[in-house]
This record gives sequence, structure tokens and C-alpha cells, in this order.
Amino acid sequence: MADELTPETPEEEQPQKKHKQRKNGLYPGVSDELAENMRTGWADTELHGLEPIAQAAHTAARRAALSERFPGERLVVPAGRLKTRSNDTEYPFRASTEYAYLTGDQTENGVLVLEPTGETGHTATVYLLPRSNRENGEFWLSGQGELWVGRRHSLAEAEQLLGIPAKDVRELAEALAEAEGPVRNVRGHDSVIEAALTDKVTKERDEELRVYLSEARAVKDDFEIGELQKAVDSTVRGFEDVVKVLDKAEATSERYIEGTFFLRARVEGNDVGYGSICAAGPHACTLHWVRNDGDVRSGDLLLLDAGVETHSLYTADVTRTLPINGTYSDIQRKVYDAVYESQEAGIAAVKPGAKFRDFHDASQHVLAEKLVEWGLLEGPVERVLELGLQRRWTLHGTGHMLGMDVHDCAAARTEAYVDGTLEPGMCLTVEPGLYFQADDLTVPEEYRGIGVRIEDDILVTEDGNRNLSAGLPRTSADVESWMARLKG
Repeated sequence: MADELTPETPEEEQPQKKHKQRKNGLYPGVSDELAENMRTGWADTELHGLEPIAQAAHTAARRAALSERFPGERLVVPAGRLKTRSNDTEYPFRASTEYAYLTGDQTENGVLVLEPTGETGHTATVYLLPRSNRENGEFWLSGQGELWVGRRHSLAEAEQLLGIPAKDVRELAEALAEAEGPVRNVRGHDSVIEAALTDKVTKERDEELRVYLSEARAVKDDFEIGELQKAVDSTVRGFEDVVKVLDKAEATSERYIEGTFFLRARVEGNDVGYGSICAAGPHACTLHWVRNDGDVRSGDLLLLDAGVETHSLYTADVTRTLPINGTYSDIQRKVYDAVYESQEAGIAAVKPGAKFRDFHDASQHVLAEKLVEWGLLEGPVERVLELGLQRRWTLHGTGHMLGMDVHDCAAARTEAYVDGTLEPGMCLTVEPGLYFQADDLTVPEEYRGIGVRIEDDILVTEDGNRNLSAGLPRTSADVESWMARLKG
């Protein structure tokens, strides 16, 4: 990686400000002659006649609903800023979900502001970093300059793409600090904006805004459903990729599986939607095993929980538990088939008008029945469920909302989420599991170290549900046939 960057970031630059040299840089400074040379001789690259992004009409409708919910108040929704990974390198930027949901934009430092036009209505403006400055050398001297990290859209280009008036974000903090009237801000993303609003907002009012935006995402529009299906379809191909290279994973580690799936996510999408869980053998009993540094052994199971995130930031969330050698042992099949039966009961309970909890209760009932049947718990089943005794081996809830966040709508009120009612357009996961820890002396030895989860992404429809991830087999027999076919 080239190392002549300077530490300033573009938003801190003023037109005539000098750029500091990096400590230990190989060049002592910039001559006047070089500075003048770099200012001139560049072609005009402004883009014209750009078409709006695919979700522009949908983001406009979302902003209109937001405006109606908070009349007469200034609403501030930041994208967030780059986060340092080490010294002068940053993590890849991922815009805040609230900002991307309302604008479709994904650039760092962006801020959406809805200015009230009176007692009702708002004027929306997106505040962005303009293209890096050529007059003061920012474009080649700053670590975030165009020649170092790539070209940003101009404000005029952004307006065409997003369908929102755009202004220079470097002027926003001062303007917000001087503004009067009620303000709400989505916290946790931009410390500069929060500092400017510190005496104008309250935690309670800001939380109401965050809760509203979380609940607004519960019912997906046509664009969102299409993106979720696209994410799932790529994820299906990613799972196929993994099965084809299990022999190479056996020769290396779980990281080969992680890297294989990541390649599909980066080629067809933006990224993975969350850290891939590539858990082989007893690691499958750790619910969020993301170290992915363990051995992959023939005869063990692989629990692969992974999802591709699309370029518009919608993610899939799918899990399959696969026999690494292609065939389940008798005890593995026994546990797997129980989880499959549990998932079938849960999926059948997903329909409009049903309580959100219904699919969880249906799945858990089957798992409790199996644990009693196997002699691992003393019945009756109703007693087991009332006391939650099955949770020693099931641990987690049976699903969650899905969308731009893998655990979408997380800030929603309890009465609107887990105590709410399913509606067409909602998308959720159904993911029961059984996990018998390797050191669990309360179960027969043959169970120990077996972890099974099956997870699918389910869309609530007008007349029931649609399994978006039906492209991946689910029964034990179908999984074995599918793996044999892929391994060829």
C-alpha cells in the first residue's frame, strides 16, 4: 500500500488550507511548481443526464411518511463516518441503515436533513462531501483525496441519482448549531453532527425517531422484496460453491469455507450481510462461531450460516447443516430430521394475521416433543415448554425480522414486533436448532458435539408465505442428493 498520504480528511479542508506531510514521508514537501502543475491539465469529467437509482421513488415515499409522522420538526439522519482499523487505515464503510433506507445513498459523512416547511411538510436535503478540491491539492494530497481512494460524485450528480437536492456537508454542522426549533437526530453514527445538536435534542425524542424508522422497515415494498430475493439467490450459489470445495476445506480449515462464500458475496453483492458462521464439528454448537479457524473433518457436520448482502444493502440469512462427507450418520440424521420437522411446523405458522410468536411456539413445541421422546427431558411437553427446559439445547429464538439489517427492525417496540401480528410484505427467518455441547454430561455420548440449525428466509404473502430460499434443499435425503450431484 502506498504510504505518502496526509492525515487530513476532506471535510476538514478549507480551500486555501495547507496539507501537512505525513510523518516519515519520503518527500520533504510540495514545491510551488509541483502544486501549480497538479492544479492544471485535467479533463472535465462531470457526468450529465444520469438516471435516478432504482429505489429513488421508494425512498421518496419513505421520506414522505417520515415527514407526516413528525410535522414541524427538523429531522437529521446521518450516514456515519469512516472508522479506523489500524493507524491510518479504515474499515470498509457501510452507511447507517436509516440513512440508506431514506436516501439510497451509501457514502461516508452524508447526512439527510428534513427541514419543516411549517406545521406540515418538509423539504429534504442530502448533505454530502463534494468532489475533492483541485485548487488546494486535496485531490492528491489528502488521504481521502480522489487520487487515493477514488472519485466521489459531484453534488449535481448526486442530485440526479438520488432525486434529492444536495449541498456541501462541510457547512452543515455550523448551520445546525445555529438553527432553532425542535430537532430529532438518529444517534450513534456521527459525532460531529451530535456535537452540533447537543443542546437541541433529547435522548427520548431521538429514540422515538429511531424506533419509528425501525418499525417503518417491517413491511417491505416491491423493490425491497426483489432485493431480498436477489440476496438469497446469490446466497444459494454461495452454498453450492462451498459444497464443491469441501475437500479443500478438509485440507486447510473452516477459513477456506469462509473465503469461498465471501468470494461469491463480493462478486455478486456488496459484502456478506454479517460474519459468516462456518462451524464444523463441535463448533456448530457455538451459535455465533465466527472465528472459523477450526478443522473440517470427514464424518462431522458443517453448520454454515451465511448471507450475501446486495449492493443496496439487503441481506439474506440462511443456514444449512451439511454432512462433510456427504452422508449423515444415524445419530446426525436423527437430530437433523427433528430440526427439519420443527422448522416445517414453524414455516406453516407464518401467515398474515398470525401472531409473530406463533412460528416460534410451533417450532419449539416439536423440539420439546423430540427431547421428551428421546428421554432427555421428563414430560409432559407442556411442562417442558412452560419451564423453558428445552432451551438447554435450543438456546435461541426461532427467528427474526430480515431486511437491510440481518436482525432488522431491532429498535421496534415490543408490541409492534414480537407481540405484533404478521402482515403481507414482512420477511423473517425461521431457524430452529438443537445443540448438544461436547462437554454436556446430561445427554448420551453419541449426541455430544452435534449442532444442527436449518434456517430459511420467509416472506409473508397475502395467502400465506413464500420461502425465498427454497432453492436450497432441506430434507436430509435431499441434502445428500444435492451434495452428491455438486461433488460430481
